Amino acid sequence: MHPGELLREEILPALDRPKTEIAKLLGISRQTLYDVLKERQLVTPGMALRLGKLCGNGPDLWLNLQKRYDLHRAERELGEKLGKIPTLEVA
Repeated sequence: MHPGELLREEILPALDRPKTEIAKLLGISRQTLYDVLKERQLVTPGMALRLGKLCGNGPDLWLNLQKRYDLHRAERELGEKLGKIPTLEVA
């Protein structure tokens, strides 16, 4: 799950505030917020700090969601190439 999906589907409806106000409270442009919500922009550490402060759940949730999303995408993109890489054991 992209962090923007969680924000769009769960958090913003629960906050019940206009997106313009949310962007202002976060100190970002409306376009930046919309790009995160549309999953066009990743959640950076700075954005994670902002979202974590606003939502009261800290930055780790947001960074972990982004990390898992990125790893999942990379795994799909590498596909067969990843399967051809052996796993070595330390002697």
